[in-house]
Amino acid sequence: MIEAIHSLQPAEVSYSALIQMFDRGSARYRVIHHPAEGRTVAASLLRGHPLDAAAKSMVVRVRRDRRTASYVLAVVPGDRRVDLDALCELFGGVRADFAGTATAERLSGCVSGTIIPFSFHEELELIVDPSLLGHREIFFNLARLDRSVALSVDDYMMLAQPRIEYVSLSPALASA
Repeated sequence: MIEAIHSLQPAEVSYSALIQMFDRGSARYRVIHHPAEGRTVAASLLRGHPLDAAAKSMVVRVRRDRRTASYVLAVVPGDRRVDLDALCELFGGVRADFAGTATAERLSGCVSGTIIPFSFHEELELIVDPSLLGHREIFFNLARLDRSVALSVDDYMMLAQPRIEYVSLSPALASA
């Protein structure tokens, strides 16, 4: 199954390619049609699920020094924020910040607001916060603002094979 995932290139990430990947992997999923929305809170309301079951995906740049940076696709529950300090520490960096829109779109292969919790780019390491994985299903936009998916967590883990690390701020801290 990994071959099918890695055969996708960032420029090719599309709704139909993802559906094909899910089907080839015999994933349990449901496509959800809704009005165009890229904000996690609003999309979760349209999809009708708890905010903490949304997979919020953010591209983060971790600077190791003035010249060297790594990029991470941090996936956290929708009710949390990415903990930039935790990512900085994980990668031995001196600073972490969100990648610019152009960089995030180039590395993820998705338009801002539709970034999926999968990485198909060798320069983008996928890290998922374990607090997202306690659900039966996770929800995310499907490389389109008007389509989302409810995907079995077990099948997501099998398809994405992410690194699991605590990289989110708790909901109380996220709202502060």
